[in-house]
Order: sequence, then structure tokens, then C-alpha cells
Amino acid sequence: MTNKNFIKELSQRLDCTTREAQDMVHSLIDVMNEEFMAGEPFMIPGFGTFEVKKRMERIIVNPSTHQRMLVPPKLVLGFKPVPSIKEKLKNGGEENG
Repeated sequence: MTNKNFIKELSQRLDCTTREAQDMVHSLIDVMNEEFMAGEPFMIPGFGTFEVKKRMERIIVNPSTHQRMLVPPKLVLGFKPVPSIKEKLKNGGEENG
């Protein structure tokens, strides 16, 4: 789904203009970014949790040259879905009956 399609679907579901839906999405993303910059997880009930994690520095080996290189530490964004979504995906999108 593209951003344009998402905005259109959201505006139809909320019975608002596409501009209002776009403003809502931008506001949500701004709030999420603020939480990520503060190092806080962002939880969406019924969907999952986004969390900033720190990867430690590590040494890797180039397989073709066998040269060792140091990879510096960095921050990465992780996502953990709620168990119900995880289960649906495991079952190919079908719900348990």
C-alpha cells in the first residue's frame, strides 16, 4: 500500500478530507519520532511495539579478503508485533477457529 492509498483509505474510514487524514498521519509520525529520539518505545495497542535498540560495536571479517573490520555502534529501530498478528502470519493470514 502506498502512502497515497493509505491516506485515501484513512480519509474514507474517518469520513474526513484527504488533507485532514494526511495531517493526522504526519502528526502521528512526528510523535513517534519524538519518542524514538528520547529512546522510548512506542506501543500501538492491537498492533505492536516499536523500540530503539543499540547495536554494540563488533568485528566482522570480509569473506573475500579475510580483512577484519570494526563496525561502530549504532541505533536501530525494531518492531515486535502483538501475539495475535504473529499467529495470523504464521498461519498464512488465516485466523484460528
